[in-house]
Amino acid sequence: MNTNLNFTPRPKAVGIGNWRLHPQSQWAFQHVRELMPTAAIERTAGSTQALSTNLRNLENISVETPAGDRSLERLLSESHTDSLLVLHQGTIVTEWHAPNSNPSNPHILFSVSKSITAILAGILEEKGIVDSENLVVDYLPLVKGCVYGNCTLRHLLDMSVALDFEENYTDEHSEYVHYRIATGWNPIDQTTPGPGLESFLYSLKQNQEDHGNTFLYRSPNTDLLGLLLERAAAVPLPKLLSHYLWKPMGAETEAYITLDRFGTSRAAGGICVTVRDLARIGQLFLENGQVNGRQVIPSTWIEDTCNNGDQAAWDRGNYKHKLPNGKYRNQWYQVGDRDSSISARGIHGQLLYINPSRSVVIAKLACQPEPLNDAITASFMSAFDQIAKQLG
Repeated sequence: MNTNLNFTPRPKAVGIGNWRLHPQSQWAFQHVRELMPTAAIERTAGSTQALSTNLRNLENISVETPAGDRSLERLLSESHTDSLLVLHQGTIVTEWHAPNSNPSNPHILFSVSKSITAILAGILEEKGIVDSENLVVDYLPLVKGCVYGNCTLRHLLDMSVALDFEENYTDEHSEYVHYRIATGWNPIDQTTPGPGLESFLYSLKQNQEDHGNTFLYRSPNTDLLGLLLERAAAVPLPKLLSHYLWKPMGAETEAYITLDRFGTSRAAGGICVTVRDLARIGQLFLENGQVNGRQVIPSTWIEDTCNNGDQAAWDRGNYKHKLPNGKYRNQWYQVGDRDSSISARGIHGQLLYINPSRSVVIAKLACQPEPLNDAITASFMSAFDQIAKQLG
């Protein structure tokens, strides 16, 4: 008789209509494939890139939060963190999991998915499959006539598409609701189901600006990027991620990505991975894109991501208040600190922090009730900075 000791039955109250709401999200964010269609991002059995362990006591870290000073452990508990893993020089020095968390279950990354999709874009560009300076219409002829008909792949990567679309996660009457229905993340009215994700993307219009002028964070840009990559390579996005990233980096666990009802991948937010494999992605940056001497991510792409970007476009954009000294390049955030740190961020508290100067990677997965909480994110970024300085 086989017994799966890690099995957690689906609560009766959890469904597609409430899976992103607290407390249902505590279960749902670690069991997404039980709620909607997904496709596997396969790994290679027996080729896991091992992570050594040398645990360090970081409990003396004190963090300023909106509710007052907190110890790191208290901050993790109060912020609905599911898992936290800290690597220093490729070794696990801290690994923390909430009582409700099963670290072997892939956890949804939300917009950290954007940063992973952009890694794939860098790999495919190095192989000559795409060119970031080419027009999107060169790869997707059907974008002609919509906002993407006259923008470049670079505009997608740097979120400088002049897209007339409101990124509002909580307004139940906004266009974002129709977007979620198209992705398969909200219930579909079976009498009038509306478009799938691809058709929805082709319906979007341009605002009054020119492309490339302003950083404007909009999730549909990355969904279109994922569609572009799989059409350019003539291979489905999950298989591309498996072949070019998940297998060569030595992932420990099979990942997966959500699909709409027509099978289109949700590149902007649907990738689900374990905290250890998320940290492995960060470690790849510190290893200049290599695993055991094999180049997985182009070193030139990593250098570009960490150092380039349009400062003026960022300063004109809608996220400058989050990172006053930051920039955005290839769907990664440059933190703007002295250590040249970068980060990937997702709603409900997902974070990947990479500090190349101090050889520190921190991966965090969460089920934070509200989609956005800038104060809590700032508290964690301060905590990560303290951890990096203590270790480095």
